Amino acid sequence: MTLPTQTNPTTTATRTTQRALGATRSSCDVLTQLRLDWRRSGHLAESRHAMSRVASRHPDLDLTRLSDLGDIVDALEVRGGRSVLERAALVTALLEDAGDPLVHRALLQTLLPGVVSVCRQLRFGAGAVADTSETLAVAIALLSQVLTEWAGQTRTYAAPDILSALRGRLRRWLIKEKRERSLVAPLERLDRAVPATSTLDARLATFRGSDHERIARLTYRRVLGDESLRDLAREDHSSPRSLRAELQTFAVHCLL
Repeated sequence: MTLPTQTNPTTTATRTTQRALGATRSSCDVLTQLRLDWRRSGHLAESRHAMSRVASRHPDLDLTRLSDLGDIVDALEVRGGRSVLERAALVTALLEDAGDPLVHRALLQTLLPGVVSVCRQLRFGAGAVADTSETLAVAIALLSQVLTEWAGQTRTYAAPDILSALRGRLRRWLIKEKRERSLVAPLERLDRAVPATSTLDARLATFRGSDHERIARLTYRRVLGDESLRDLAREDHSSPRSLRAELQTFAVHCLL
């Protein structure tokens, strides 16, 4: 069955954030892309101007020797030459200024090792998500969300507070994912039990031209074409989570 390609106009906030950050297929790809992006953008003229603004707002932090936000991220590394208290004060200052998109990005880059640690503590969502690399991409999106919501706040222990909030949000997301996986059992049974020579092809063809044409086409490709949920979601401009829920609902109400 060949159904015309149709794009879902709905784009989730998580997918938008992932795309903006350069999220790709695996955890390593996400981190590599972010690192390469920051290696370039952290030293642009805009980054130098943002660094100047941060330095002027926080003269007590001795930032005069830093040229750009890339230097700030380097200074915040364990081997960056600053004490634990100095690094903590610098993260506090960056959170206060995180309403600036460039400062937001610098703070996110700084906290990436902590994000990986949070994901590791939660076993990268093993048992809750089919592709554990998705957990890291979602964690980065949730971190960006926390930074946006907390921008302008003054927190003495900003980094631990941010990562603690991230851990709670990511845990809630994983609990929800695990619960939703139990709801897709009918679709998974269909995936395992229906052979390509069955009447499912004909059944799905009846939805051509209807309001269900898009989801019927995706069901055909997922079940009979054995295409991955992640690849279908990427092409559909939706998130794997939302697409999985749509497929489950369609299978339960229209096919079973």
